[in-house]
Amino acid sequence: MKFYKIIALAAAALMTVSAAAQNSTTPYSKMAYGILSDNASGIQRSMGGVGYAMQDGRTINVMNPASYSQVDSLTFLWDFGLDLTNVWSKEGDKSGHSLGGGLDYLTAQFKLAKHLGGSFGLLPYSSVGYSFGNTIDGGNEYRTGSGGLLQLYGGVGYEPIKNLSLGVNVAYLFGTTTNTNTITAESTTLFQRIMQVRDYNLNVGVQYAFNLNKNHKVIVGATYSPKKSLHGHTWGTYYDTQDTKLDSVGYTKLTGKYEQPHTFGAGVSYSYTNKLLVEADFTYQQWAKVKYAPIEGIEASNMMFNNRWKAAAGLQFSPGSRTSYLGAVKFRAGGFYNHDYINVMGNNVRDYGATFGLGFPVPGASGKTTINLGFEWKRRLSAPVTLIQEDYFNITLGVNFNEVWFWKNKIR
Repeated sequence: MKFYKIIALAAAALMTVSAAAQNSTTPYSKMAYGILSDNASGIQRSMGGVGYAMQDGRTINVMNPASYSQVDSLTFLWDFGLDLTNVWSKEGDKSGHSLGGGLDYLTAQFKLAKHLGGSFGLLPYSSVGYSFGNTIDGGNEYRTGSGGLLQLYGGVGYEPIKNLSLGVNVAYLFGTTTNTNTITAESTTLFQRIMQVRDYNLNVGVQYAFNLNKNHKVIVGATYSPKKSLHGHTWGTYYDTQDTKLDSVGYTKLTGKYEQPHTFGAGVSYSYTNKLLVEADFTYQQWAKVKYAPIEGIEASNMMFNNRWKAAAGLQFSPGSRTSYLGAVKFRAGGFYNHDYINVMGNNVRDYGATFGLGFPVPGASGKTTINLGFEWKRRLSAPVTLIQEDYFNITLGVNFNEVWFWKNKIR
């Protein structure tokens, strides 16, 4: 397959991901940029969301671009993931249920030169999705939200000296979020807040491998994304059926008024041959120090954020037996605790959960293609006062195409 055809297929697939991606279904996503993503693949989500110290030449690890340097020289990797989410919510004596899902991400990885690997793809950055309402004096109030931000990224990883890998991802950050408040009484009044982002993201990473002996290896990894101002526009709209005129409110550029925080990630992993991998990660984001200027009359003027931190741990085990299919299956498990950046009326939003997954090799595939099935239970709530409690059950399905594209057959 010629290179330009590969790029054309990749571009078409990326646009499909963008069109098919579904939003989160939580009222907590109405705050700021919505619910954040951590760039974890289906494999990594099955292990609690770890990846800063993960280094496997046949697995795409966007969480740390330094890992690209270890890609197998004979393969071209593709990985895409599907997500199905069931949410049960409870607020006081009220309860609800929602179902969502769709195509989550698409990534690719390949060898560029000796000790140099590359990757590109499309990943979610944040998502907004909710719908709820209540009765007010003389009428009803409805709140809905939709949209999200996506990252179209490209990155490289390089091993300048043995065991030391460096990497960088540069991403085009784009998307639109919409938050709508509709009040129906004697007339219908609509308040809407729209944010449109067109910007870039930067993430750098490093990994170092300690080969204890032939079978045992320890890897430490770290990543960093700098604090920066966002580019784009935001505005509010106001409409009343008695007025029949749509008014724009507070149209402004994001630059200098809306920011992303410093983000730090670190992890350590231990592996025993190809049978066992154990990893623990920690993420920290300084959201309490970023600028965010609410639109007067549309959003709360006293909006504040908390610093976000997340602890995660996971493992992967494979019997490694060549005598049976079960011996080649990979078993994964993990857990995490996330102290989120969202603050609602002085209450911090947080979530914690447990994960489990299986990696099934495809019989008869020309490469090392695997189907990865993952399950996740997660609880999200606010504290110290529990405003809304949500219980999630996620099913993720990922396909990792690992095809031998660069092997030249000898003429006999």
